[in-house]
Amino acid sequence: MSQATYIQDMMADPAPDNSGLQEVASFYANRNVLVTGGVGFLGSLLIEKILRSCPDVKTLFVLLRAKKGKSPEERLRLLFEDTMFDRLRKEQPGYSRKVVLIVGDIAQVGLGLSKEHRELLRTTHIVIHAAATVRFDESLRVAVNINVRGTNELLSLAQEMENLKAFVHVSTAYSNCVQEVVEEKFYPTPIDGDKLLKLLDILDDASLEHLVPVLLGKWPNTYAYTKVIAEHSVRRSCHTLPVCMVRPSIVIATAKEPVPGWINNVYGATGIVLAVAVGLLHTLHCDPELVADMIPADYVVNTIIVAAWDIAKTRCINVDNEVNVMVPETEEVPIYNSVSSCQKPITWGQFMKHTSKLGLEIPSLVTVWIRFLRLNKYSWLHNIYVVFCHLLPAIIVDSLARLTGRKPVLWDAYKRIHKFSTVIRYFTLRQWRFSNNSVLRLWDKLSSADQSVFDFNVAGLNWEDYTYSHVRGIRVYLVKDPLDTLPAAAAKYTRIKIAHYTLLTAICGILLWLIWSLLRVIGLW
Repeated sequence: MSQATYIQDMMADPAPDNSGLQEVASFYANRNVLVTGGVGFLGSLLIEKILRSCPDVKTLFVLLRAKKGKSPEERLRLLFEDTMFDRLRKEQPGYSRKVVLIVGDIAQVGLGLSKEHRELLRTTHIVIHAAATVRFDESLRVAVNINVRGTNELLSLAQEMENLKAFVHVSTAYSNCVQEVVEEKFYPTPIDGDKLLKLLDILDDASLEHLVPVLLGKWPNTYAYTKVIAEHSVRRSCHTLPVCMVRPSIVIATAKEPVPGWINNVYGATGIVLAVAVGLLHTLHCDPELVADMIPADYVVNTIIVAAWDIAKTRCINVDNEVNVMVPETEEVPIYNSVSSCQKPITWGQFMKHTSKLGLEIPSLVTVWIRFLRLNKYSWLHNIYVVFCHLLPAIIVDSLARLTGRKPVLWDAYKRIHKFSTVIRYFTLRQWRFSNNSVLRLWDKLSSADQSVFDFNVAGLNWEDYTYSHVRGIRVYLVKDPLDTLPAAAAKYTRIKIAHYTLLTAICGILLWLIWSLLRVIGLW
């Protein structure tokens, strides 16, 4: 199957159910929507979905800053050139007229907005705050500025939006990872957000980094730490703003739309699958019996879009004629845990079994060695595998590279892999019990037509079918290896297997010879 055929086949979804009322799309009609984090994984999918499934939306504001030598304009242009937008270009060819670039920086005071852009954003009806740094090893200063200060600044701007109907904050199901049971409610915060921001303003980088272990306490990384603090900033705004919160678990590639298997980052479970696919990762410090709470990105996106519709209905009166009346102050912020374990749990072992089985069907040209992965619950066993399956091969291969005048790369690759493994092991060696009752109630509020267009019911998810698309999406969208190369990749993988088993046989033969020689020397043979 060619890559073009695969993508066309994957995009050929069944026709949506148009029976019944389509309230969600009607809610977005003639409304201005602001999306932060628009070039991120979730943000780009949100933009695509809103423009495609809410075709009468008036304006979509996209907040972007310059990054890595690229201007905001260039970043927006590159975003819409992605194949992920092919379906949108086909179904809504005039979508670009609705997109308005807002130059700003979520981490700056005042969001780095010009006076004109700030004035323009006051016309916003719906805010979806998806911008965040999701790096677990991010410095505390950067994480706080983006995840906490950025949220505060956006909430402050939202207070100026006279016709605001909904403010959706995207958090994470692991913001309260120090709790074993995570319900759809708020938990104590480690520190007040305003106090933390004052610390940043007072301390230099060296002094702040010295305090990081004390500040984090039980929290495993700056990401979870800053996200829980940002949640309480949102909570404080519930009396004056129609706010709600969506907490996704480990977000992975799309299940169905706009194309199955689309992914553009290597975080979390995706990084594991990618490293296994190219033949680099052979051991992971992970308990295979624990449930891996992962959620396809399109399920999260649909939950976010519908949550905005729901909060506008429940927190504002007379929404359609542009009159906002907030409900009593006793009302708590609605929280939606976008998770899979409540309805369709899958263990790490089961997930990797599906991945290994289906991944072997589509080897890649970039594969460097045979595919195998051992999930080791015990650190001592994991470390043994690291030595024999990672470090020793890296030393041998890099030494040969130096002798032949080539650049050694394998040792550095394993340094990055081991750093990644260390960062995520907190989540691969623990299990949480989540509740998603609010998500289930939200689903029941939808008409059959809206359920068809904005599907986020995990009950319909088949993990083996999902993995089929997932491994192909990683090959096509991350590795950039089109499916057209499959015959050549299969031939290469056959050669790799022959080399692997030949080497293994030679090593075993040498070990047996050494043992035999030793026994002869001591007179036992």
